[in-house]
Amino acid sequence: MKRIVAVILMLLILIISFVSNIQSAGNTITVSGGVTSESQILGSLVSEMIEHYTDNKVEFLNNLGTATIDQQAMQRGDLDISATRYTGTDLVTTLGEKTEKDPTKTLRTVQTQFERRFGYYWSDGYGFSNQFTFLVTKETAKKYHLKTVSDLRRVASRLSLGTDQAWYKRAGDGYLAFSKYYGMKFRDVYPMQVGILYDALVNKELDVILGYSTDGRIGSYDLVMLKDDKKFFPPYAASFVLSKDTLQRYPKLKGILNKLSGTIDTKTMQKLNFQADDEMLEPQKVAKEFLEKHKYFEEGEKK
Repeated sequence: MKRIVAVILMLLILIISFVSNIQSAGNTITVSGGVTSESQILGSLVSEMIEHYTDNKVEFLNNLGTATIDQQAMQRGDLDISATRYTGTDLVTTLGEKTEKDPTKTLRTVQTQFERRFGYYWSDGYGFSNQFTFLVTKETAKKYHLKTVSDLRRVASRLSLGTDQAWYKRAGDGYLAFSKYYGMKFRDVYPMQVGILYDALVNKELDVILGYSTDGRIGSYDLVMLKDDKKFFPPYAASFVLSKDTLQRYPKLKGILNKLSGTIDTKTMQKLNFQADDEMLEPQKVAKEFLEKHKYFEEGEKK
């Protein structure tokens, strides 16, 4: 009799544990963080807001490197919130549309098409646009009289270029399209991780790099940004995206995360990136300190 009771108790414990695990999994929201400091900071901002204003847990995925990978994960149901998406990138790569130079038109097109095709909510944006920008040292700019991207055409065949790996391969607004648009080819092109581009430039291992306008190292390394005078690059306003299933399961989430919309300008994002890249602070720490400093957690009680 005692053995039967013991077996029953064990079964009850297993059942309770199983049910608890299911409930816990159902209460978890997956958020992508990307591989750059910026995407991880924005992913951490989203995660912190969710955990403060809801009872949900967050699973933070920091190994999804591109918009394409994020989109595939969302369509498989493996990702609830893509914290860092850029309008110009998804307009071309995900939607297959032609590049559009007008920021407002680009945003509206992406918002409309994402809702129509996938049922996703594309937010109005954090408040900044992270533009691709060609960068050189002051020494190189002075030596070759460089102020605009067009100025590179005279000397590109003698210079090496370092780029983001994803951009180099990308159709529509990637390297091949750029080369044709501006009518230039560099002597050598080296696709690599974004994190090492800046050091390679400063150490004279590269002559030119394609960086990001919100990168804090532009100021700390005193680099020169070359103007995209022929306006090749579309606008890249940063936004978060919620999947259809997430909207249905957590209808209040849109309002909570929209507290972030329109509140982070380019200079602010540069400072946040600088804290992560130069001061070596963890992106999560940078995000939490920013939210606390600007009183995001005091706008309403935890729900």
